[in-house]
Order: sequence, then C-alpha cells, then structure tokens
Amino acid sequence: MNPIPSKKERQPQRNPIAPRRSDSSSGRKFCPPATLLLAALIVANFRTYAADAPPAAVPAPTPAGTPTVPAKASLAKIQFATPVYDFGKVTAGDVVSYTYIFTNIGTETLTLSSVAPSCGCTTAGDWSRSVEPGKTGTIPIRFASANAAGPVGKTVTVNCNDPATPTVVLQIKGTLWQPIEVNPRYAMLNATTESPSTSVTVRITNNTEQPLIVYPPESNNKAFTAEMTTNQPGKVFEVVVKTVPPLAAGSVTGNINLKTSATNMPTISITAFVNVQPVVTVNPPSITLPAGPVAQVLPSVVTIRNTGTNALVLSEPAINVKGVDVQLKEVEPGRHFTVTLTFPVGFEIAPGNQVELTLKSNQAQSPVLKVPVQQPIRPALPPVPAPTPPAQQPIPLAPPPAPK
Repeated sequence: MNPIPSKKERQPQRNPIAPRRSDSSSGRKFCPPATLLLAALIVANFRTYAADAPPAAVPAPTPAGTPTVPAKASLAKIQFATPVYDFGKVTAGDVVSYTYIFTNIGTETLTLSSVAPSCGCTTAGDWSRSVEPGKTGTIPIRFASANAAGPVGKTVTVNCNDPATPTVVLQIKGTLWQPIEVNPRYAMLNATTESPSTSVTVRITNNTEQPLIVYPPESNNKAFTAEMTTNQPGKVFEVVVKTVPPLAAGSVTGNINLKTSATNMPTISITAFVNVQPVVTVNPPSITLPAGPVAQVLPSVVTIRNTGTNALVLSEPAINVKGVDVQLKEVEPGRHFTVTLTFPVGFEIAPGNQVELTLKSNQAQSPVLKVPVQQPIRPALPPVPAPTPPAQQPIPLAPPPAPK
C-alpha cells in the first residue's frame, strides 16, 4: 500500500533548466534568452549604421562685413549722362539740337518703348531702341524756338523696361533772345455790345545796337485802330490798339502792321482779336419740340438775363402761331426774366412755316428779341403692302362616263 504524499510532495516539479518568470522573494524580473539576444542584435546594428554614416556638413562662417550677394540680379538699368540740357541764350527762331546719351548699367538688355516730347515744337530723331548691358544709346532732340522770347523749357518723356525707373523725364531749357521783341504779340480784347470801346497796349523793344525806325501802324480791319508813341528813340515804342464801335455780338480779328528799318524784321505784325459779348442773353437760343403732333401738353421755359449797366424792360411777348400760351415773368427787376410757352396736345408746325417767339426790348442794340421754334417732321410710315389673295385650287374634272 502506497503512503499518501504530503502537500509539498504533491506540487509539480519545475524543470531546473527552464527560466523563471519571477522570484517573489527577491522582487527581480527575468527575461527569456531569445528576447535578450534580439535586443543585443538591434543595438549592434544601430551602432554600426551610426559609425558608417557621413558627418553632417557644417557651413563655413561668413567673414564680418561681407555683403550678401543675391543669387541672380538680372535687371536693366538706365543712366543718363545729362538729363537736363541748358542751351543758354539763342536767337528766337533758331533751331536747337542736342543728343542725350544714356548707358545700360544693368545686367539685361535695356529696351526703350517710347520717347515723347512735350509739344510739337520739340521732336525726337532716330533714338536707340535696344541697348545691351554696359553699352550706350542716344536720343537726338530738335527744338524749334519759333517766335518765343525769354526763358523757355521743354520736356521729353522716355519709357523703358528699367523696373526701378520705368519713366525718365528729360529737360531742355534756355533763354530765347529776340533782336526786336513784341510783347504781347497778340492784342486780345474783350467788350460788350453796350460798351464796345476797349484798348490794349503792345510794347516794341529793340535789343540790337543799331537804332530802329518804326513807321505808323496800319489796320486791315475797320473794327480796329492803332496809335504809336516813342518812349525811347530807336529803342522802345508803344502801340495802343483800340476797337471801333459799333460792334455786333461775336468775335472780330484783324492785323496791325508796322514797317521798320530792320532788315531782319522789315514788318512787325500784331494780331488783334476782340470778343464781343451781348449784354442780354437768351437761353436756350431756340426751342426744339418733339415730332408732331405732340401727344401731351408741353411746357417750355426761356430765360433772359441782362448784364449791362442799364435796366432791361421787356414787353409784348408773342408767338406767331395759334393755340400756344405765352407768359412773361420778371424774376429780378431789370435783370432776370422768364418766358413760359405751353404747347397744346396735337400741336404741329405746318411744313414751310417759320414759328418764333418775339419780345420787345428797351435795348438799342437788341430792340426785338427772337427765339425760333423748331419741330422735326414725323417720318412717314412705310406703305402697308396689300394682302396676297390665297391661291385658287384647280377644279377637278368630272370622271368620264363608264362604258356601257
């Protein structure tokens, strides 16, 4: 009979060579040998890769004070040797020529798209359109001084592909000298029908060493007269240009001519111009209606103003056609008036008739004020074509009788 084993004897026997997972008495943990072997291989491979990898490149230090250079600075840049040209003092009428020189100090081709002088008296010649880096170009300029006098300045605008300076404004300047100076060359006058008399003084100066003889002025228009006085014999003269009334409203032009002893200017010509304004203005100067007959009652207002020194008196407003109501109102005594015309429904001006509004005035220059009334003819409607009758259907023939 086998004896019963004790509790300790009944516990399973552990393999002495098998690894223990833990030892509760000491608190230490144990890993299987396979796990330790895998970890050792990973660490060894990492050290081998780190040893074989090339070292990281270290940038070389930049010396102190060295400027930073961009990778590529491909720009066109224009530079003028003389952007402002002063030609000094020349005789009026002479032609001044000058050539502007510029250099492309950039790294790309410089292209000029336009060269534009400021006025018609200044022109540009055959200028350089394209200039390579480091090369120079030219812009020839010609200035015709004509009859100007005193300081003068002109500009020339150059457009190019320089991103920093796409537009360059060149200047040409100087002083124009006239042997015989006429100032002003144009005698400009303003007058009214109420006060038509006015005048302006023109000064003639001899800038040469030779004494000048100026003969009495002559006018080619009876609306102007002129008188000359000598301020300094042989050197300075004055011509007073006057208007000769009566003058109608509008503009008048004439010439005052003076013969001289100078070979370079045998005749001095002064252009006279006078603008004569009426003291009584009518607005609108004419009335235009829509094509008749009008479809509804149509009012129209005419404004009359007086800018003269005397008060204006208007009376007897009338229109030479029946059916139109006319009302005169004095807004400001003697200065401002309105006339209201009311055209009835169906109003139409008969072909060939001249219709106008009239008012009597106390102004001697305008005793009767007239405002014409215009109306376009309604275009005729195109004729309506007659309807086309429907085509007639042929009548069918009776069938032949059947044979017996």
